[in-house]
Amino acid sequence: MARPLHPRRTCCDPKASYFKPRGIPLYQLEEVALGIDELEALRLADLEGHYHEAAAGRMGVSRATFGRILENARRKVAGALLKGRALRIDGRPSHVEGKSK
Repeated sequence: MARPLHPRRTCCDPKASYFKPRGIPLYQLEEVALGIDELEALRLADLEGHYHEAAAGRMGVSRATFGRILENARRKVAGALLKGRALRIDGRPSHVEGKSK
């Protein structure tokens, strides 16, 4: 039996929850689901430029866990962009810390 997920603090509340390649109907596309915690990891590391240690503290997870979340998120986004897949953002913030910019 797997351990339950530790709650993660996020403040991402994206304006859009779906991205797809232009000109291809959605029913013809494979879909990749990006979790809200993965989106938060991308925001903290890539958009705001935080180091893993600081970003992990803001999310309430260990640095190693943050690294795994970020690696999975980057792999999913890169795969969606390079293979022409739709990207769906799943979930809502579990513990909102404030407004994202």
